[in-house]
Amino acid sequence: MQVYSYTVRNFSGERKEGIKQGASLNEVIGWLREQGFIPISVEEISSNVKKNHRASTHKGVKSSDLAAIYWQMTTMLESGVPVATALGTIAEDIENPTLQHIMKEVLEKVNKGEPFSTGIAEYPKIFNKLTVAMILAGETSGNMPGALKRIAEYFDGRDKFSKKIKSALAYPIFVMVFIIMLVVFMMTFIIPRFKLIFAQLGGELPGFTQGFMDGYDFLVHNLIYILGSLAVLIVSFTLTYTKTKKGHIFFSKKFLVVPLIGKIIKYSFVAMFCRTMSALLTSGVSVLDVFNILSTMSNNDIIKAAVVRTKELITEGSSISTSMTAVGFFPNMVNKMIQVGEESGSLPLMLERTADFYERKVDTMLTTMLSLLEPIMIVTVGGVVLTVVLALYLPIFTMGKT
Repeated sequence: MQVYSYTVRNFSGERKEGIKQGASLNEVIGWLREQGFIPISVEEISSNVKKNHRASTHKGVKSSDLAAIYWQMTTMLESGVPVATALGTIAEDIENPTLQHIMKEVLEKVNKGEPFSTGIAEYPKIFNKLTVAMILAGETSGNMPGALKRIAEYFDGRDKFSKKIKSALAYPIFVMVFIIMLVVFMMTFIIPRFKLIFAQLGGELPGFTQGFMDGYDFLVHNLIYILGSLAVLIVSFTLTYTKTKKGHIFFSKKFLVVPLIGKIIKYSFVAMFCRTMSALLTSGVSVLDVFNILSTMSNNDIIKAAVVRTKELITEGSSISTSMTAVGFFPNMVNKMIQVGEESGSLPLMLERTADFYERKVDTMLTTMLSLLEPIMIVTVGGVVLTVVLALYLPIFTMGKT
């Protein structure tokens, strides 16, 4: 099979471009005409171009885009519209060109008789294992609308949760950038002018001002070395964390023991763990498959090892709650709620309530962290400004007294 790029117009004159696999040029042209298009140009492209195109389609797709597709498909399938027709309608209305191209390729596979789950499984960076597993379970049980609805709710919830965290971190990041810009501005424009004034006036500077100027001179004369050392530290940390197993494990442990931040990381995962597990179990995915998927949803080695160990204990015959308790990573409340869910036969419901609780807990902790950061940031900005003002104006005050 060869790969062809084409440019066509529809009967309304609208120009469209795309790619298509075919045994020959004539086959692709015939297919385009069957779709109601007027071919302008059809050219063969190499397999490398195709691979590069597919690589580019893995970028720029947001959770909100996917949630919108799942909600649309849910509504259409509940109304009795076939999957292929729903995909075709939705693909034409997608504004994101990357996602539109992917959905059209999935539609081609569905039209050839492949299941929807098989089509999306070829794009793991867009449709994760959780999505594929839930849609496969929906196809197997004959309840695709229900599976799609749960996926849409999951992505909506995840999107809202991530936006909460981003909005909470926006303020401290903004203040930190402001402080850095303030220091750079003072070092570039203000301090050099005062230094020139002091040199013209002559005389001995107050100790505080002299110490400040010595520190300024040290920073200016060694700025390249300081920035170089900082760059080396960042690169060393990045390489150690991403390229070495021991380094990744070491920093994974350290992240979890940082005051407040460690708890936020842990409780955020617990909330996602419970929400995801509830959605998968409700869709009919087996417990072992659930834990296989959950083990891929965190980059922290300690968290991942806890999920994998829990799965191993379940495989040996232990219950979910007993296995999680034995691992020792999950909070006691989570273990108790899952135990109650197992005993009462309402595990997905208990997991949903647990996820709600920990999401609220993370939200409260973020609010607490912000309430602590705000005065710290204000004091830091004030301290920087006060230090500079005192150092620069102290000689002037001294001269006035003299």
